[in-house]
Amino acid sequence: MKLRSAILLLICTMNYAMAQNARFVNQGTIEFEKKINVYALLKDQAKRYPDNIWSTQALEQYQKNNPQFKTLKSELIFKNNLTFFNPVPDEAATNNWLNSFGSAKQSNIILTNLKTETSIIQKSIYEETYLVKDSIRKINWKITDEFRTIAGYDCRRANALIMDSIYVVAFYAETIPVSGGPETFTGLPGMILGVALPREHISWFATKISDMEIADAKLKVPSKGKPVTKKQLSDILKSALKDWGNYASDILKSADM
Repeated sequence: MKLRSAILLLICTMNYAMAQNARFVNQGTIEFEKKINVYALLKDQAKRYPDNIWSTQALEQYQKNNPQFKTLKSELIFKNNLTFFNPVPDEAATNNWLNSFGSAKQSNIILTNLKTETSIIQKSIYEETYLVKDSIRKINWKITDEFRTIAGYDCRRANALIMDSIYVVAFYAETIPVSGGPETFTGLPGMILGVALPREHISWFATKISDMEIADAKLKVPSKGKPVTKKQLSDILKSALKDWGNYASDILKSADM
């Protein structure tokens, strides 16, 4: 018993020492990559709309001439309770049919105040731009005992459902004690460095983290667009898409991500 007690004391002492020496990052920048499995996305569309010959033809044509994954980049600037998410323009973007998929683009510029639990989102939907000022999304996370390393940081896994049916897997770093993340994903006890939506075939993972001092001016307030709340934007879109059938639900889901 004495040996066991000594071992437990040694383990506790080592863990305490590691915690004392851990460097906690409260401000800096994070580079993210968003990956879209376009093959899987198009296969789902073909199954969802079996009578639409265009869906099958689009899948076959795309697979012949394009890679399976499309990659988009973004930057998250964070300082204490503020985060600023800013997509990097897609230099490879073309005016083809793939741009009609909301999940294959990055349409949100977001300033989030984690202290007040509010956000300002500059959101582009087709030819319109809206400025959505509202509370942040409430996510009921369930933290697990699974870990992985992302961009050099030890991260813990959490799972959740959003929009009632979309399964989310996230990984957060406790040594970045800012409860933010890419896009509108927040609410964990550390920065979210990885998010995957398996059934939607998209993910965001950090590729580089810079621990640096951030000037307040870099946390920009989005200002372009028609001011609306989430509810008002939802009503506008539902009214505009009332005759679009199943296509309307796809667009509404993408707009709410």
